[in-house]
Amino acid sequence: MWRRWLRLRREEAVNKEDASVQSEMYLLYEEIKTAKREWDNAMRHFEYALGKDQVDYAIFAIEAAEKRYEMLLRKAKALPMKWPKWFKGEAI
Repeated sequence: MWRRWLRLRREEAVNKEDASVQSEMYLLYEEIKTAKREWDNAMRHFEYALGKDQVDYAIFAIEAAEKRYEMLLRKAKALPMKWPKWFKGEAI
C-alpha cells in the first residue's frame, strides 16, 4: 500500500511538471511567432524608408529582430524534450 501511494505521488509530480513545461513551451512558441512578425515588419519598414536616417534605423531594426528570432529558435531547439503535437507542422 505504501508503495502504491508513493508511486501515485510521483506520477502527480510528473504530471504537474509536464503541465508547467508545456505552458513554458507554449509561451516560448508565442514569443517566437511575435519575433517573426517583428522581423517581417522591420523588413517592410526598410522597403518604405526614406532618407539616410530612416534607412539606418530600418537596418538596425532588421538586424535586432533577426538576432532575437534566431536566439529564440536556438532556445527552443535546446530544450531537452520534444515539442507537443500542437506545434508540429505549424510554420512559424
